[in-house]
Amino acid sequence: MGSINRTEAWFVKIACTVFVRYNSFDRFLFYFRKHLTPNLVSEIVRFRFNNFPSLGFKVVEFSRQKLQMKHSYWTYSMLMRSLCESNCHVSAKLVYDWMRFDGQVPDNWLLGFLVSSYALIGRFDVSKELLADVQCSNVGVNAVVYNNLFNVLIKQSKGLCRAGEIDEAFKLLSDLRSFGCAIDVITYNTIIHGLCRVSEVDRARSLLNEVCVKGEVVPDVVSYTTIISGYCKMNKMEEASLLFDEMIRSGTTPNTYTFNVLIDGFVKLGDIVSSLALYRKMLFPGCYPDVVTFTSLINGYFVIGQVKYAMEMWDEMNRRNIAASLHTFSVLVNGFCKNNRLHEARDVLRKLKQSDIVPQPFVYNPVIDGYCKSGNVDEANKILAEMEGKRCKPDKLTFTILIIGHCSKGRMAEAITIFDKMLAVCCAPDEITINNLRSCLLKAGMPAEAARVKEALCQDNTLSTSLKKKCFHESTNADIPIAVY
Repeated sequence: MGSINRTEAWFVKIACTVFVRYNSFDRFLFYFRKHLTPNLVSEIVRFRFNNFPSLGFKVVEFSRQKLQMKHSYWTYSMLMRSLCESNCHVSAKLVYDWMRFDGQVPDNWLLGFLVSSYALIGRFDVSKELLADVQCSNVGVNAVVYNNLFNVLIKQSKGLCRAGEIDEAFKLLSDLRSFGCAIDVITYNTIIHGLCRVSEVDRARSLLNEVCVKGEVVPDVVSYTTIISGYCKMNKMEEASLLFDEMIRSGTTPNTYTFNVLIDGFVKLGDIVSSLALYRKMLFPGCYPDVVTFTSLINGYFVIGQVKYAMEMWDEMNRRNIAASLHTFSVLVNGFCKNNRLHEARDVLRKLKQSDIVPQPFVYNPVIDGYCKSGNVDEANKILAEMEGKRCKPDKLTFTILIIGHCSKGRMAEAITIFDKMLAVCCAPDEITINNLRSCLLKAGMPAEAARVKEALCQDNTLSTSLKKKCFHESTNADIPIAVY
């Protein structure tokens, strides 16, 4: 669209003012019929694109109904886009109907945007209606448009897959075939991913078999790995292994992620032998083990109590110059604590202190708990200081461990100080914390302090409500084992 002169620019401002301030425009009909042009309507749509798209809609509607004016593809496209982005989808559909009445067909870029926009608000019926309309116009629809729609179906929190209505996705797939659209592997992978997300892994496997038989597309490493991962998450390692073998026979080369999900799956079942076999096998196709591979194997050895071999795997990881992740440090700490190797776990925390990783409380809690249970609360306090020095805030479990630890050593004043700090940093204590501290205070002959602890949250409605809502989201570390002595 070409630029407009100063007179036209002034008219655009006047027109915008009129359409904002007045509900009826009949009194300005003669004036608009004389001066308003499709080019100026486009300028009005552009002028108010970001902050007032309904103005552009009113101008276009008026010009069509009163002036029998047709507009450019650019005008319709920009207006529909701005209306959808402002949640005015009903108005956007009207604009689409006007555009089609004028004989204009959306291109794949605009169609893809509209289809995804309506799908995002749960109007899958409109999305399918738009697709069908364009297909009837003998315009080729790019597979990317359909793939974007499938992705919305999968990701929507209230969408088809979360609700278990995956059949709708299959119906859409059938529509694609009836439209004569070329279906690619990404389309199938998207549906397979959705099926696995709702634990319909066997159904995903059936779809994969169907794809192989029909020969429409060739499944890729993502197709196979997604289903293998689904089986691993369900602890169906036999099915996962069979599909892995089938993948190899089909000529599809597995990648590092494929091996990692299988290795981790066997580790979770305590089958370190199968995990190691896969680790050795992955080197032949040119896959290189990464931090996830080694972390899973280290965890596998710790699970069966083979600390020596876990450390050999850790050394191998370091020889390959593979940087440890936060999860790696967590696995090491928990592995040592579970196997009563508290000093080695403390050494791991020193290595963590030297790294650039910003840790989480679940890494420190098992070691702090180990030292508290062994009576060394001073070392536990040092670890807390290190933790905070790494910009890691203690969570509810951290405070509870420290409070009980100090109570066990008879250091009641410090236990109370930790409790007060817990409240000060907006971390809401639970009944375990309160009851343990109160019990110890009463045994220590401190009934007044015990009463204060009991009433601490009740006295302040802000603490008793907002703190609980704000703070109870914090991890309870239910899956993190505590060092046992």
